[in-house]
Amino acid sequence: MQSCFATKWFGVAGVLVILVGAGGLLSADEIVVGGQCDRTGPTKFIGTLLCPGANDYIKLVNKKGGINGHTVRYIEVEHAYKVDRGVEAYERIKREGGVATVDYGTPIVYALTPRHMEDKIPGLTPGFGRADAADGERFPYIFPVAASYWSQAAAAMKFIKDQGAAAGSKVAYIYYDNPAGREPLGIFRRICEQEGYGCREFAVPPPGIEMAAAVLDITRRMRAEWVVSHLFGKAPAISIREFRKNGFPLNKVVSLVWGAGEMDMIAAGWKNAQGYLGMQFAGVGRDFPVLREIISMYEEEGQEVPEMVGQVYYNRGVFTAAIIVEGLRLAVENFGLPVTGEKVKMGYELITDFTLGGFLPPLSVTAQDHEGGGWVRIYETKGEDLVPHTEWFQGYRDVVLDELRKAAQE
Repeated sequence: MQSCFATKWFGVAGVLVILVGAGGLLSADEIVVGGQCDRTGPTKFIGTLLCPGANDYIKLVNKKGGINGHTVRYIEVEHAYKVDRGVEAYERIKREGGVATVDYGTPIVYALTPRHMEDKIPGLTPGFGRADAADGERFPYIFPVAASYWSQAAAAMKFIKDQGAAAGSKVAYIYYDNPAGREPLGIFRRICEQEGYGCREFAVPPPGIEMAAAVLDITRRMRAEWVVSHLFGKAPAISIREFRKNGFPLNKVVSLVWGAGEMDMIAAGWKNAQGYLGMQFAGVGRDFPVLREIISMYEEEGQEVPEMVGQVYYNRGVFTAAIIVEGLRLAVENFGLPVTGEKVKMGYELITDFTLGGFLPPLSVTAQDHEGGGWVRIYETKGEDLVPHTEWFQGYRDVVLDELRKAAQE
C-alpha cells in the first residue's frame, strides 16, 4: 500500500486552528495554521464530523514526522456559524502567528475576504464561500480548492441534461435562503435560459425546518420533473421526507454538496431516502489508503475506530486537512523557512494532479484557478450506503468561466 505520507500527501482541517505553543511563541519546529468549526450551531451535523476528520489527519501527519520534520500544531475554534465569532476566530489565529486558515460558512467567507487580502494570509474555503474567488488573480488569498457553488450548480444541470432533460423540461431549485443558498442562482438561471427549461426557484427561510408548502408547490402545482436542492443543516432531511410524502421520486432530486451526508439520511430515515442523489467533492467510505492509515492509527493506540470514519463529512475534514498540509509542504520545499502566508499561497498554487491516492478528483491549482477545476461526483442512497452513481465530472465549464470573466469586469 502506498504510504499517504510520500512527498505528495499532507493537509489541514476545514475547521481547525493550528496554534503555537504556550504564550503564543512559535517554536522553530512548529508551523501554525488555523480554522473554524460549527459544533453547536445550525450546521453542527456537518461540523461535528468534519472537524474530527481534520484533527485526525493532522495527528496522522505529525505521527509520520510532520512536514519535513516540522510539527503542525492546532486548536479548534468554535463559532456556531456566526459571522461575528468567525471574524473573532480569524483575528485570534492571526495573533497567534497563523500562516493559513480554513474559513467555515459562506457568510463568514464574505466577511473575512478583505482581511485575507490585506493580511496576505490565505483562506481555504472548500466547496463553499464565494464562487468568484476561483479567480486567483482577483482573489489571490482565497482558495476554494473544491467545486464552488457555481460549479456545483452547473454540474447538477449537466447531470440532468445527461439524464434526458430537454427544452421545456421543468426544473425546480430549492435553496436555503442565505448567501450560500443564493450563490448559485445566476448559474442556474443562465443554464435554464440556455437550455430552454421551465425553471422556478423556491427559497426556504432559515433555519430551514418549514418547507411543506414549497415542496407541495414543486410537486403538485409546478409538477417539476427535476429538483436541484441546495439545503444544509436540518433542512435536507426535512426535504427528503417532504418529497417522499408527496410521491416525488428521489432519483430526480440532485443535492449540492452540503445536503448529502449520512447524517442527513439518518435524520430523514434511510428507508425514506432511497434513490436520493447527492453531490460529493471527496470520496465516501473507508476504502482509500488515507482512511486505512487513520484506522490503523486508532488500532495501534488501542482505541475503537469511530463510526464516523469514512462518512461524507468526516472525509471532507480529511480532504481539507490534506490540502492545507500539501500547500505547507510545497511552501517549505520550494520557498524555505520561515513559512509565511505568502509562501503558503504560492505553495497552494503548485498543487498538481493531487488525488490523495484516489480519494479526490485530480486537483490542480494555479495562480489563475484557485478552484482546482470544479470536479464533482454523484452518489446515490442505496440501503444504508451512499454508492457512486457517476465518475468524476465537470459541468458547463464554459458557463462558469464566462461568469468569472463577467464578475472580474464588474
